[in-house]
Amino acid sequence: MESGEHKPAAAGRGPGNIFLVGLMGAGKTSVGKLLARRLGKSFYDSDQEIERATGVRIPLIFEIEGEAGFRAREAKMLAELAARRDVVLATGGGAVLAEANRRLLSENGVVIYLRATVADLWSRTRHDKGRPLLKSADPRATLEQLFAERDPLYREIADVVVDTGSQSLGSLAHKLEQRLLQLTGEREGAPLRAG
Repeated sequence: MESGEHKPAAAGRGPGNIFLVGLMGAGKTSVGKLLARRLGKSFYDSDQEIERATGVRIPLIFEIEGEAGFRAREAKMLAELAARRDVVLATGGGAVLAEANRRLLSENGVVIYLRATVADLWSRTRHDKGRPLLKSADPRATLEQLFAERDPLYREIADVVVDTGSQSLGSLAHKLEQRLLQLTGEREGAPLRAG
């Protein structure tokens, strides 16, 4: 967001729609569920919604349609979910790759970037067989490359950036809840930084 701009908040507790962005393993789904409960909003995970709509797991979509086919499905699902009101949405890690998706998220809610170090992301994802992009000869190097490519895109649209570090889920959700309630009254559009 440009300095001096701010997004109007919907009536209720905290901003209307809240979109969580970040790499795989950043905690978007876990934090999102808890945050939605605390704020009285509906929670959605875009990857889970794609699987529900197609009836197949994401690795199979990647296998059959490739990443481009998956990204097309993802863009369509994001548009559908962003049109809803009072939702907390955990987006897929690559949702920010398309400029149209970044604009959609930025214009329809508050964007929170859950930032984690590559070391933390690696420890959380290295045993997860459901991560198609990590099925490479050197998955940690792939994760480092994804971080280098995507971190600037996450930052570009983030209203709030929080380093997840070793905080407990409850502590992180509480901190985000406070930042969001503060953001509701903010007059400036500069991203808030949560420690």
